[in-house]
Amino acid sequence: MKKVKRSRLLRIIPKKIILIIIGGLTACFVAPSFSSADIYKYVDPNGVVHFTNAPTHGKFKLTLREEEPVQFRLGPTFEKYDLAIWKSAEKYKVDYALIKAVIKAESNFDPKAISRVGAKGLMQLMPKTAYAFQVRDSFHPENNIEGGVRYLRYLLNLFDGNLYSVLAAYNAGEKAVFQYNGVPPYRETRTFVQRVLHYFQQYNREPRPDFSAQITN
Repeated sequence: MKKVKRSRLLRIIPKKIILIIIGGLTACFVAPSFSSADIYKYVDPNGVVHFTNAPTHGKFKLTLREEEPVQFRLGPTFEKYDLAIWKSAEKYKVDYALIKAVIKAESNFDPKAISRVGAKGLMQLMPKTAYAFQVRDSFHPENNIEGGVRYLRYLLNLFDGNLYSVLAAYNAGEKAVFQYNGVPPYRETRTFVQRVLHYFQQYNREPRPDFSAQITN
């Protein structure tokens, strides 16, 4: 899997990288719909990397395949957590939109969410992960967010900012990513990666909050 150079230190998507999700995804922001889960990549002559689920020419190469369509629902965004997300984004230098996308995909902003395998809270931290990143109460929104963002920072460093590997490891663990040298062939993990990328695009289109004046005052 090709790594993409970052133009700003500790940012996920550099300015030269253009993520293009076309072919009906716009409808997902309005009502429940189904979208092709296959993701294709093309590097143009200028070095710009394009991602799409609807390739327009033969130079696009399949990079992520999902066996079945995935249903997306935008649902609530819960702006009440924006400050906590912003603080952790600034503290650990992780993209604000990425954090919000992970929370959306993991728990749909439910701070009391518990998965079938025992992951808890907004960022669905497993007990061992919560312990490793010093989260005493996974159901405390601010603590959960900070622990989850610290984990993302760790994974970003571990995989040198490769977003596919980072998201796959967040879902399936870094050992699985190393074992398969990229996104493992698990339906749940591949669906998760696509979901986060989908929401990442959505939140990247929205104005980003700036709480710096509030914090300094």
